[in-house]
Amino acid sequence: MNAVYSYAYPHPAVTADVALFTIRDERLQILLIRRRQEPFAGAWALPGGFVEPDECLEDCALRELQEETGVTGVYLEQLYTFGSPQRDPRERVISVAYYGLTPVSSIDPKAGSDAEQVAWFDVDELPELAFDHAGIIAKARERLRAKLDYSTIAFQFMPKKFTLTELQAVYETLLGEALDKRNFRKRIAALGLVKATGDERRDGKHRPAALYRASHPNRVDYIK
Repeated sequence: MNAVYSYAYPHPAVTADVALFTIRDERLQILLIRRRQEPFAGAWALPGGFVEPDECLEDCALRELQEETGVTGVYLEQLYTFGSPQRDPRERVISVAYYGLTPVSSIDPKAGSDAEQVAWFDVDELPELAFDHAGIIAKARERLRAKLDYSTIAFQFMPKKFTLTELQAVYETLLGEALDKRNFRKRIAALGLVKATGDERRDGKHRPAALYRASHPNRVDYIK
């Protein structure tokens, strides 16, 4: 549908930006692109771009993620709206930010569109970022930590079968602190989040570790 829009007052542009997280080597990392175009050409930034007049916000976020990184099939949650008048030197731009979670093995990012390069970065060792994207990442990380207590958000990083030690490592990575093993397992059991598979995994000379799965493998309730 080709529509003509006419307004008697100035209006801002709208973008959608995506903070996509994974865990690698027990470190929380985020996917960034190196911008090909001005402003901030050559700087690292979140994948994202302008919303088309006939496009839904989430559709724009998914499209830009695919065009700039080749990543598809990830679930995104709307995070926050960023609207400082000075956030973009081109014009008045409001950004609706999204965040997503993915196991690193399930995607293969490749630079495309206006991205020169795409790479994972440790959230504690970020390069200088374009626009206000450092603030967007900080807000997304804060949301991840807050939702650990009442959602299945951590399971978005897990394979189908995992040990409780692996699950605890994800919680510790997101929280940035060590957890007591006994208390962690009691809490997970009390919440009914996992179910034993009856299988075991042996790593080296250690005792076999029981394997678990999410009690509700198709449940994505971190969007509450």
